[in-house]
Amino acid sequence: MCRRWTGSAFVEIDAKPGSLTYDGPVKTYASSEWAERAWCNTCGSTLWYHLTIPGRDHYGIAAGLVDNAGGLALAKESFIDIKPDGYAFAGDHVVHTKAEFAAQVAAVMAGEKS
Repeated sequence: MCRRWTGSAFVEIDAKPGSLTYDGPVKTYASSEWAERAWCNTCGSTLWYHLTIPGRDHYGIAAGLVDNAGGLALAKESFIDIKPDGYAFAGDHVVHTKAEFAAQVAAVMAGEKS
């Protein structure tokens, strides 16, 4: 997802398919053939990033929406090769380049990964 969407890194909390419920003025945008983004149509807040690959639904909820999200550990960082120099996340976590992330999505779309 594009850093310009949030103005910084998009920090997300994974949500299981079917576990997300919401009420309100949510708008979505299909940003690719395999993903969409959602925001509040009242205030413009980023809500989630949704992988729409059939059988591989995934929601990444904006961490700022979850009370007490500060207790969670960073698990992975994507697009590490194109991040700005102004920040660096500390700790041990999985990192993916833009090309690695794209290859993973392509493999899932082709049915190569379960």
